[in-house]
Amino acid sequence: MPWKETRALDLKKSFIKAWERDEYSLAELCRQNGISRQTGYKWLHRYEEEGEGGLEERSRAPQNCPHRLAERVVEQIVACRIQHPTWGPRKLLAELGRKEPRTAWPAVSTVADVLKRHGLIVPRKKRVRVPAHNEPVMEVNDSNQVWCADFKGWFLTGDSQRCDPLTITDAWSRFVFRCQIVPQTNYTEAQAVFEAAFREFGLPEKMRTDNGAPFASKAPGGLSRLAIWWLKLGIQPERIPPGKPQYNGRHERFHRTLKAETARPPAANLRKQQQRFHAFVKEFNQERPHEALGYAVPAQVYKHSCRPYPNRLPEIVYPDDMVWRRISQQGSSVKWKGRREYIHRNLSL
Repeated sequence: MPWKETRALDLKKSFIKAWERDEYSLAELCRQNGISRQTGYKWLHRYEEEGEGGLEERSRAPQNCPHRLAERVVEQIVACRIQHPTWGPRKLLAELGRKEPRTAWPAVSTVADVLKRHGLIVPRKKRVRVPAHNEPVMEVNDSNQVWCADFKGWFLTGDSQRCDPLTITDAWSRFVFRCQIVPQTNYTEAQAVFEAAFREFGLPEKMRTDNGAPFASKAPGGLSRLAIWWLKLGIQPERIPPGKPQYNGRHERFHRTLKAETARPPAANLRKQQQRFHAFVKEFNQERPHEALGYAVPAQVYKHSCRPYPNRLPEIVYPDDMVWRRISQQGSSVKWKGRREYIHRNLSL
């Protein structure tokens, strides 16, 4: 025979019937049913007030929550996220606080919960991360100490044209100077973009890049034509170690944001893609708050360089203790201690 199932409601009804028969005291009935007298009185009171319906189980969830967000606040958070789909809770709070400083906005975790409930956050898969590199990296604490430059990975636009954007940013303020598509990733095209940025914002102290062309070459010191031009302008090239993109991590992180907001999917053609880049740079510099800047925008903290771009390219001045040698007409070798030493044609420029 199957086990006889007993519901809690049946036990309560049996308790009430026994009480109405007046065969046992309330204390004895409570002992027989394994409940406290407080619970027994509660059942009797509900039965007298509501009948058998009062013996049904009731939800223990609170009927109201004094800390529940106002519907208007939730709607504003969702609307801001839809307007900026790649911004996290902290950036959204900074933007909302700037628009309505008198509103009591919730905590970051609460904003994240709101986004999750509305399906606006996609959980990321956990991955094993490489241990942090312990070698020190030069710190920057002011504008124009270090500019960062790189070519973002190329991609095809909707009409199958190759898109190679050259990006230049300030390492401290995150200010974006240029995000320009170039026909080719060579010295001539890159120099034109850098010159336009120098004329508008002035010269930095250092330029941080990777070891790819046109930033570096196989010449002594890794100097390329672009790097030599920087040296003549008084800009020190600073190349990160090979295979160590974390040394230019701020710029690499900028590229990830750039790709997410402008190239997924790519525009129909190069002209429209460049329009996307221009709109993104304007928003990034003037509207997008950054946690590292105290949620200020780059345009609020960046200051133009006090070193203007010269009208005439200055000559390189060598120390007096250096020995001078003239490069051959072919621009590839120099005579040293009676023998020809191969240099590189870049150094003849």
